[in-house]
Amino acid sequence: MVIFGIDIRVYFLLFMLYSFIGWCMEVTGKLIQYKRFINRGFLVGPYCPIYGCGAVLITLCLTPFKEHPVGLFILAMVLCGSLEYATSFIMEKAFNARWWDYSEMRFNINGRVCLLNSIYWGFLSVFFIEIWNPLVETQLTKIPSDIILYIDIILVAYIVVDMILSSIKASNLSKRIKKLIQLGENLKE
Repeated sequence: MVIFGIDIRVYFLLFMLYSFIGWCMEVTGKLIQYKRFINRGFLVGPYCPIYGCGAVLITLCLTPFKEHPVGLFILAMVLCGSLEYATSFIMEKAFNARWWDYSEMRFNINGRVCLLNSIYWGFLSVFFIEIWNPLVETQLTKIPSDIILYIDIILVAYIVVDMILSSIKASNLSKRIKKLIQLGENLKE
């Protein structure tokens, strides 16, 4: 299947590549901030799917606005902010935990998104659509499609196993937190 001239298998590789790059950005940021390694992803593996989803969404939805950088910037802020908000909301409801909180930042919405990060996503998206993504897509389309298929199958199997294991881990963490809260309430009594 081809979307905007690109094989869907290539989109999956883009998803994985940008999920990994996002994880590297997150880990590097925390390494600088706390001077120690912190795995910032929900999943065990070295990737943050929200970045992969964002990159693919930006590619699919915003490439037609390539000739209008200001419109692209604004649409990217809205698209990425919406994805970040929805992901935060869903993960919190599913696992009773928050993976990020911007409550201390100015101009935030329920601590899930903030204006400063949305501006960063806007600039990053313009760079992504105008410069970076065309270079990466050109290289990925040089890989034979049967090789891409095998790589995708392996990566999908890896992600499915990782999602199952990570969901079990997060569920257990949620149960432990509830037990600690109950213990705290018992101690108060």
